[in-house]
Amino acid sequence: MTATPQDQQDIARERLLRVLSAATFVIFFQAFMVAPIIPTLATAFEVSPQNAGLIVPAYLVPYGAATLVYGLLADRYGLGRIMAGSLLAFAILTALTATARTVEELALWRIVTGLGAAGVVPLALTLVGKLFPYELRGRPLGWLFGAMAGGMAFGSTFGAVLEPYVGWRGLFLAVGLAGLSILLVLLPRRHLLVGTALGAGGGLGALLRGYGSLLGTPRGARTYSFVLANSMFHSGVFTWLGLYFEQRHGLGPVGIGLALVGYGVPGFLFGPVIGRMADRHGRGRLLPFGLALSAIGAAALIPDVPLVVAVVAVTVLSLGYDTTQPLFAGIVTALGGPRPGQAMGLNVFTLFLGFGLGSLVFGEMLRGGFGTALLLFVAIEFVLALVASRLFQAERPVPANQTGENHAPPPGTQAAP
Repeated sequence: MTATPQDQQDIARERLLRVLSAATFVIFFQAFMVAPIIPTLATAFEVSPQNAGLIVPAYLVPYGAATLVYGLLADRYGLGRIMAGSLLAFAILTALTATARTVEELALWRIVTGLGAAGVVPLALTLVGKLFPYELRGRPLGWLFGAMAGGMAFGSTFGAVLEPYVGWRGLFLAVGLAGLSILLVLLPRRHLLVGTALGAGGGLGALLRGYGSLLGTPRGARTYSFVLANSMFHSGVFTWLGLYFEQRHGLGPVGIGLALVGYGVPGFLFGPVIGRMADRHGRGRLLPFGLALSAIGAAALIPDVPLVVAVVAVTVLSLGYDTTQPLFAGIVTALGGPRPGQAMGLNVFTLFLGFGLGSLVFGEMLRGGFGTALLLFVAIEFVLALVASRLFQAERPVPANQTGENHAPPPGTQAAP
């Protein structure tokens, strides 16, 4: 039976989704392979773990800031060239990071890599918002966030496991080569990106009005606020898990990598399933559950627990992330109107700003010990879960026959104030 044009379009769309998921995986692999080897880098550069740990926000904060620019460029000029250029910058700059001779040079390379790489993931998320209707958006978002989770999981694990064999320089070179390979696969499909994410132009006034419209509504304000707070929680805890396992359980790099294998695995395996659950049952039901689950996972790490309990707690912590941040992103895809790139750019900016701030704040609090830092972070996350059960209760499923031509939910359902 001959495939119809619609069937061919659907097949091409799904293949593009797989390529974008691969790019997302590699970018997050690179971002999260660093945290578990902080003790190793501290020894190699003869600095304290806190000083070596600064290379994490050195990448995350510029990455988040740059997403604002890429989103605006995509709204004005489209996705294809910008996304390809960002992926090329990621590949080259990641490989050049291997040339660092001091921790200061390493931090500098991390800064410029964050600036260069920031256009791929937010534009991929924006593209999903254009290619898939709102009521079917959970599954493709699940693929992308599953790729993020997989990058976190495998980056955390294999970054630490492979470092003793290939060295930290070899890790950066290998990831740069992987990024270049994905770019070569993406280029023949770049025609699929043409015209898919074009939005409104305008000057500075239109730009500021766009941010005002995103943050000026109750729905937008609460969504972006929770993205920031939740990302601070997860990054604060995760960044220092390598040091946690070294101090609490005496693990070396390989042991740390194996202990962190559960982080990201739930999202990698079940991301599309979680997305379908959000489409079917509503994000308002899952979000408080995910926030509470995150708090429970981190709370289990506060006392001195056996290693196997700590490993399970890390997996629970990851599952909490997988049932929160992808769902927030799903809401953001309905906020942008004529500026979807700006809306998703602000989302990823907020996400990575939280990642950077969380790692900094938790690192400073570690001067009082892991127990104190974890206790405060857990208490705040529990409060967020309680508040979310009320603030997001209007995020209900939207019947397919009630959505408009721009795939926005009708008033009174997902867009309730």
